[in-house]
Amino acid sequence: MPEINWLAAIVAGLWTFALGGLWYSPVLLGKPWGRAVGFDPASPGGYAPAITFGVGLLLAELASINLAFFLGAKPELTYAVLASASVGLLWTSTSYAIIGFFERRPASLMLINAGFEVARFAGMGLILGLWH
Repeated sequence: MPEINWLAAIVAGLWTFALGGLWYSPVLLGKPWGRAVGFDPASPGGYAPAITFGVGLLLAELASINLAFFLGAKPELTYAVLASASVGLLWTSTSYAIIGFFERRPASLMLINAGFEVARFAGMGLILGLWH
């Protein structure tokens, strides 16, 4: 198993979780996202925040740990940011787009989610590239 900076990977996971809270909040893109997915925060209908946020945090941590393995223990900063942004744009966002096209989702939803993925992975790369 390759060596990674576990603390940096954990912080990178927390970063992505915090960014998601802001990105999908009414302050940024929460309202257009909610319209695109048909989500009404006043009518959560079976929504379990503890489970949703707990699973979200766990998955964010798994993604950041996996990215840390991908980048290695001491990645060069430019490589870490660009490679990570590429993961967000060309792996994650394209996967969302393929699914979105088949599900006939609005383009606005795909752009909101793609922007988030690029920003979150670039941010994780920045953390992992700076923290040696």
